Amino acid sequence: MIASPSAPTADRAVTERLNLLDLAPDDALGVLAGFMAESGEAGYRAAQVYARVWARPVGSFDEMTELPKALRLRLAERFDLPRLTLQTRQASTDGTQKFLFSLRDGQSIETVAIPEGNRLTLCISSQAGCALQCAFCATGAMGFQRNLTPSEIAGQVRELRLLDPPLLATNIVFMGMGEPLMNWKAVDVVLTLLNDPRALGIGARHITVSTVGVLPGIEALAARREQFRLAISIHAPSDALRRTLMPVNVKYPLADVIRAAAAFDRRVTFEYVMLEGVNDQPEHAAQLAQLARDCRAFVNLIPLHPGGALGFTPTPGARIAAFARAMRDRGVEVAVRKSRGLDIAAACGQLRTERLGRRLPVRPEDHEHIDVG
Repeated sequence: MIASPSAPTADRAVTERLNLLDLAPDDALGVLAGFMAESGEAGYRAAQVYARVWARPVGSFDEMTELPKALRLRLAERFDLPRLTLQTRQASTDGTQKFLFSLRDGQSIETVAIPEGNRLTLCISSQAGCALQCAFCATGAMGFQRNLTPSEIAGQVRELRLLDPPLLATNIVFMGMGEPLMNWKAVDVVLTLLNDPRALGIGARHITVSTVGVLPGIEALAARREQFRLAISIHAPSDALRRTLMPVNVKYPLADVIRAAAAFDRRVTFEYVMLEGVNDQPEHAAQLAQLARDCRAFVNLIPLHPGGALGFTPTPGARIAAFARAMRDRGVEVAVRKSRGLDIAAACGQLRTERLGRRLPVRPEDHEHIDVG
């Protein structure tokens, strides 16, 4: 397991308080129960406080007005409920909203809210920047800055619950900035926070972790008993092509990724960004269909968002439709993802780059050992 990233600090007073948002529910309730006993308070107060942390959140202990004033003051002295600062909020004509949050150390991350009927899907970030440098990804172009803490990842969902009116997620996808399985220790806690009914209470089958194919992380996710979903960013159906688009393919070759997907005992989705003249030819459809059949995967074909193109050209819609038909003809279930937020900076990493410019990346090893082994 990796070491948890050090929480960014604003001042000494904050670092001396325990961040309740970084703790899994059992741990947080245990700490609160001990605090209540130490303070001579009734035991039920621990659950009462915790209900206002995630399920019915408030911005601070002072807003927990059902508690005595003296208890609120003691809680604020002992514990921290850090907020993410909303820096920019954009709304698309199609209902998609994008949020840029700033963190205590000056880093910024993005969250996207996508409405569809009675569902609201949040696309959340797990790292500030990304070390993987996929050729077509705006986040990869900005480089890696650091891992996010559990409070910074799950806090994106919490912050949208704190809006007036609140945005209540029905679905979560780890498809924002960063590679979640290279920050497994934090993501592991976040999955519990998202799913546990004492915290955010979102069904496991409505939570999808997306990865480029970090094999130890796929194994760690598979070992959890909950039915979390796995999405794998394939983007090319052969090692030779995938290496040109995704340098991580050198460490985790496509054949190994497909074997791990086949061993995953829940539904797997392939994510496949369509790049004109690169990965959208008939032979690519045939190769991708074979990979999907090998592990019974569902395939999402994704039109390239022009804001994150980085020199690539989106495949025309007619060719995407033909590509999808060719895969269906081979017995593969396929969907073409609807492009959302085309009138705002909705490509992953685009809004952060537009607002902050590019920053010098740090090498992942300068922050910590990023692995899950």
